[in-house]
Amino acid sequence: MLAMLCHAGPACAWAWPMEAGQTQAIFKYEGESADEAFDPDGIVVPVAPQDEESFSLFVEHGLTSRITLQGKLGWTRGTGPFTDFNGRGPIDLGGRYALLKGPKTALSVYAGVTFPGEGRNAAYYPDPGAGEMDVEVRLLAGRSGTLWKRHLFGEVQLAQIARKDLPDETRVETTIGWHPTRRWLLMAQTYAGRAEAEPTAPLWVKSEISVVRDVGDWRLQAGWRSSSLGVESPVSRGPVLAIWRTF
Repeated sequence: MLAMLCHAGPACAWAWPMEAGQTQAIFKYEGESADEAFDPDGIVVPVAPQDEESFSLFVEHGLTSRITLQGKLGWTRGTGPFTDFNGRGPIDLGGRYALLKGPKTALSVYAGVTFPGEGRNAAYYPDPGAGEMDVEVRLLAGRSGTLWKRHLFGEVQLAQIARKDLPDETRVETTIGWHPTRRWLLMAQTYAGRAEAEPTAPLWVKSEISVVRDVGDWRLQAGWRSSSLGVESPVSRGPVLAIWRTF
């Protein structure tokens, strides 16, 4: 879920709600490829080449000063030694409620459901198309400040995903963002997750560095994502490109 950027909130983080009546749309491309993987002991070993990519549209709308509705849909494809899929991606529907929204600190809770698509519907371990409806609960905490007189913000998200016919997942996702100038934003993000599977629980930790350019109501994002730690998951890497529009 976490793909955040400066928007309506004073700290430029999802923990802050959208302003009432405001909408933001994000069109994103994500591509990943791998020819190595983390084995059950977390050791990197060579594997047959595999790649996945997706296009998605994420929309959020400020219903009230505290409630933000959101949804996501897209298209995905992937190839590998035992996988080959091409079709609709998962559909996400949910909303956030701001428990606390101060000028420098915010705390929100998210609840939503996900309907599976044609590709992988849970990280890296299931077969394409496996799974049914998921239910997710997420806590988001954000903090805003300054560094060298420039805006700095950080956010932590903790999520629990209950899945039908697939192992449940726990995720921890973080973001640190800094504005070196008014129109530029630098972000460092991490995505970590663990599936409650037996006998080995898949684990993944990814890092992403992004540069964002503000062009009026539009924002352009370019970044690179790569795996840093894992268990029974690919050592993947690839680009992240996005166009943001607020209206």
